[in-house]
Amino acid sequence: MLSNTCKYALRALIYLGKYSEQDYRIGIKKISEDLSLSSPFLGKILQNLVKQKLLVSTKGPNGGFALGKKPENITLWDIVTKVDGEEFFTNCLITLEPCKTHDPTKPLCAVHSQYDALRKQICSFYKDTTLAIVSSDIDKYEDFIKL
Repeated sequence: MLSNTCKYALRALIYLGKYSEQDYRIGIKKISEDLSLSSPFLGKILQNLVKQKLLVSTKGPNGGFALGKKPENITLWDIVTKVDGEEFFTNCLITLEPCKTHDPTKPLCAVHSQYDALRKQICSFYKDTTLAIVSSDIDKYEDFIKL
């Protein structure tokens, strides 16, 4: 499961991928209002993403946040691993420990072989899906999706 922090980061980056333009920053107040998120909590998340170089920020009256790279160069994988780490993609479904730490003298968990195949598909989806792809898909479903 992704943490709420990670889900908010995804929403914010998708929002910025869709609505920010080069040399234009969107303020935290506007982002938090449009996404119905707590401004202080969102601010902490966005500052962390600035440190991770996924966002850039500018202070002042015309300040705000923008993507640190082009939307086609930021994947969902980049976001999730910067916020939550790789545990979502590496942990066993049952034991919640990384599968790579498994003792080879003991049997794997009951769902390992089935989940491992699914995990590979999930990893591919996150690695192959960019903010540009998500933004274009949102246009098709704008009536149904509230960022």
